[in-house]
Amino acid sequence: MQSSLKKSLYLGLAALSFSGVAAVSTTASAKSYATAGAYTSLEKTDATKRNVESTGTNALYTKPGTVKGAKVVASKATMAKLASSKKSADYFRVYGQKTTNRGSVYYRVVTMNGKYRGYIYGGKTAGTFAGGIKSAETTTDKTATDPTVGKTVTFTTPGKTNVTWTAPKYTQYKASKNVVSTEPFAGDTLKVTKAATKTREGSLYYYVEDAQHPSVSGWIYSKAVTTDTSVAFNQAKDVKVNFVAADGSVIKSTTLKGLTKNNDANNAISNPAVSADSKGQSVGYDVQKQATAAWGNPLLTGTGYTYDPAVAGNAAAIVAAKTGDTLNLTVTKGDQVVMGLQAYVDNGVAAGTQLTTTAADDTKLPLQISAFPKVTAAFAGATGADYAASDVYNFLSTNGATKMVSVDYAKDDSGTVVATDAATAVKANGKVVLYHTVYTLERGVKGTYAKDGKAQAFYTANEVKGTGVTTDTGSNGNGSSVFD
Repeated sequence: MQSSLKKSLYLGLAALSFSGVAAVSTTASAKSYATAGAYTSLEKTDATKRNVESTGTNALYTKPGTVKGAKVVASKATMAKLASSKKSADYFRVYGQKTTNRGSVYYRVVTMNGKYRGYIYGGKTAGTFAGGIKSAETTTDKTATDPTVGKTVTFTTPGKTNVTWTAPKYTQYKASKNVVSTEPFAGDTLKVTKAATKTREGSLYYYVEDAQHPSVSGWIYSKAVTTDTSVAFNQAKDVKVNFVAADGSVIKSTTLKGLTKNNDANNAISNPAVSADSKGQSVGYDVQKQATAAWGNPLLTGTGYTYDPAVAGNAAAIVAAKTGDTLNLTVTKGDQVVMGLQAYVDNGVAAGTQLTTTAADDTKLPLQISAFPKVTAAFAGATGADYAASDVYNFLSTNGATKMVSVDYAKDDSGTVVATDAATAVKANGKVVLYHTVYTLERGVKGTYAKDGKAQAFYTANEVKGTGVTTDTGSNGNGSSVFD
């Protein structure tokens, strides 16, 4: 009897304990989780008004954060990094929302690059952005202040790198390219109608309209276009040339335009001349013909570099050139020398006076100067006055003293100078090639000058193959004279 009673009491207490635990568990669950209402799509509302950025105060979840089963997509720490990011890719686009039974609004968002997607707390009022996100202006309008707006431009370097977009990349969700390459539209002229900068990066973009091909119209990086329409690259007619130093850096670039096709029969320039009219046509011999004018000293003035077609690979690249190509030609750095010039003070030097150097200055030069420039005006400075480097430079550069030329000299096949006068050039170990040195004004030197003193200026010395006296283009079309 007692045993039976004890068992009965034990079982009753056990059942009571179980029911109590169950009641407590149910109550705890109800307090821990919220429920979310129906999903509302926002994709039919103005997309540009749904660009937001993280505030860094809330994490991103697979579901509204207080709903059972919500998992973290991006932690609060990650969202804080996205909030301080300098990249447009880390902006968010809102495209849907849910409201919980507690009145909290959670927005469905995705980063502009698509890396993070989920729900984030957005405050207590549907249609406004608070809590973990805030509205963002992904671009800053510059149309009213940018001087290029309203002007005509062309593509600087047509190709696949910088093309037109429906919006600057990552400033709108799923911004896309209008074209995959601008090469087919290289000769088009474009009108700039709007300007904007990426708010985070600060990079400037233009909206360009292409009347010839409207499908090309769109946003493009500002450095991909130029107002200098004379350098517009047409892949059907032109060749671009980059002059590259030994370390691979581009020193200067130019575009050879309106080239003539080669005659397939004799691999020379067509006679009569036939203009190139499609990409990939052989124009190497016309490129070679233009060599002296196109990349001689005028183009490289002030760079400290000189072009020599004899450098390995240059000649072959030129002859093989085809329309639409970009040639990388090697240039070499010249030696910089200091020239001591007669002072231009107190109107002491008359217009038409030929500049000279003193014997002491001549010792600084590798070869004797044969053609000193003549100044076209007298220096109007006062004796003993202090002059800035710009004073000296401006006078020399505007009054005919920008260049001096050495006498011609000859080198043999090994590069050894065998004669310093063209008249005495002799054959030695094979061909002898004439050279001359061009001294180009680089900058002035500040100082105080007395009458009959010397105004210092830096000139860059560039060795040039060919004679500096005649215009003979020689056998290879680059200004060289070759004696066998």
